[in-house]
Amino acid sequence: MTIYLDNAATSFPKPECVYQAMDRFARTSLGNPGRSGHALAQASEAVVEDCRHRLNQLLGGASVDRWAFTLNCTDALNMAIKGSLRDGDHVITTDLEHNSVSRPLVALEKAGVITLTRVAASPEGTVDPDAIKAAFTSRTRMVAITHASNVLGTVQPIEVIAPLVRERNALLLLDAAQTAGVLPIHVEKMLVDLLAVPGHKSLMGPTGTGALYVGERATLRPWREGGTGGDSFSETQPTKYPFFLEGGTPNVVGLAGLAAGIGWVTEQTLAKLHAHEMALAERLWVGLDASGYRVLGHRDLTRRVATVSFVSESMAAPDLGMVLDSSFQIAIRPGYHCAPYVHVSQGTRQLSDGAVRVSPGPFNTTQDIDAILEALQQVAL
Repeated sequence: MTIYLDNAATSFPKPECVYQAMDRFARTSLGNPGRSGHALAQASEAVVEDCRHRLNQLLGGASVDRWAFTLNCTDALNMAIKGSLRDGDHVITTDLEHNSVSRPLVALEKAGVITLTRVAASPEGTVDPDAIKAAFTSRTRMVAITHASNVLGTVQPIEVIAPLVRERNALLLLDAAQTAGVLPIHVEKMLVDLLAVPGHKSLMGPTGTGALYVGERATLRPWREGGTGGDSFSETQPTKYPFFLEGGTPNVVGLAGLAAGIGWVTEQTLAKLHAHEMALAERLWVGLDASGYRVLGHRDLTRRVATVSFVSESMAAPDLGMVLDSSFQIAIRPGYHCAPYVHVSQGTRQLSDGAVRVSPGPFNTTQDIDAILEALQQVAL
């Protein structure tokens, strides 16, 4: 049986309640929400709205209507970036970003729509708020930043950065792919204008789910136009949220699972889940140090999520990942993790073809960590 340690990509397994909710809904209530008045359509609508309420309660939105469901976090980030930026805008981002942030921004830059400043994080993986402040221009429209690096696991000082952004009347887009469901997030108190979250990671939902929170200060263009169920005669997409960003039939089965996942996370509590994962990450780090592997990022456990990336001096990351999978049945993520600028700054692009990323989740145990450490010791011999 495979030991799964790739929860930063997607959580696995899911809580049993998630599987049960999806199966039950698909078999008994799978109508098209908002499109009809019959019982199955109403049941589907209730599931969608229940999930929206759970998201809003967990993540501190001002209104349930400001949450638009998306395919994933990438979809949400693209909606936020391409929907809110205009010709001549300036954007500040960092070298910690996933390609879901970097690629749409660079594409807009190359098209001559925006100008872009990429602020470098420290070698330990933290962005200096003063560097963000210094990068502002009179045309700065947005600061797009990850809450926690998907490679280094380092949590950024959003509590300092957000007020800087708000004071300068720019928008703060926060990529919470690695933190939603693990760290406390309250979008309104944190002064976040746009929050992108995946459903399939620490919120414990299935793949194909995600959401974008759109605060009152943000004005977006519609991401897609289509049916909304409630307003068929408007010639263009109705401007009322969330329908403004939700043209077409949503992934209702997935949202049934996501609602159950959020319920499970809430019941377990963020503090308990985070403490469990960080204890495993610390156990892994101690073992890696003892075995001579170099771990990336700072070791302040109060400013990290449980993503641990490391390099071997003797074996490239993809080769090490293949050995762990084929010889030890341990699933991890080797390579560049869709975050190339991190690996350039860390020197791991040429050194080892990236890094090996281990990301324990709620269902991993100390035995899982000991198993990968033993395997790594054998590989190093």
